[in-house]
Amino acid sequence: MTDPATVLFLPGAGGSAAFWRPVAARLGLDGIFLSWPGLGHEPHEPAVRSIADLVSQVLARMDAPVHLVAQSMGGLVAVKAALAAPDRVRRLVLVATSAGVPMADLGGADWRPDYRRAYPRAAEWIAGHEEDLSAELPKIIAPTLLIWGDADPISPPAVGERLAALLPNARLRLVRGGDHDLARNQAPQVAELVSAHLWPGGAEALTPAPSAPT
Repeated sequence: MTDPATVLFLPGAGGSAAFWRPVAARLGLDGIFLSWPGLGHEPHEPAVRSIADLVSQVLARMDAPVHLVAQSMGGLVAVKAALAAPDRVRRLVLVATSAGVPMADLGGADWRPDYRRAYPRAAEWIAGHEEDLSAELPKIIAPTLLIWGDADPISPPAVGERLAALLPNARLRLVRGGDHDLARNQAPQVAELVSAHLWPGGAEALTPAPSAPT
């Protein structure tokens, strides 16, 4: 790799640091894998009571420029970190996320009932968080890759298209048959896209995956 920037991997509301391991293994990366206290099955921490607290955790790991690779709710955390410290974010990868745009009017299904059934002990604050960052997103100039599944009911392609229109240096890639967990379920294809974005023209040699439609 010619780019020494550390890669921070941010999971969604499932909260597990293991979520991005299949993609990272495909890339041959260690990186930094964050988990979200109190979300999913992760242990609660009294000091973590909001998205803002998660953003603070990410900013604390950004003592030098980094790449942020984020899924779902982690994408909201990533864009808030990029807005707070633009000089410390070299490149962004956002996967199946709202990233701060309202999804209901773009066809997004309500994820909260299924989430609560899957994670009954998760922190209550996660289900009540709604935020519209549409007016702020154009300030993010870091090169951004948007990866979406064309079969995602929670964050459908229309959300990725809205983000592509708002972010001044973004491109959208659709993965055929991908659902909301495509970063885990279709890790080889996602890894290929991430590698090409983080290290354009680099020497990384991944096993070819089926090309993604654009």
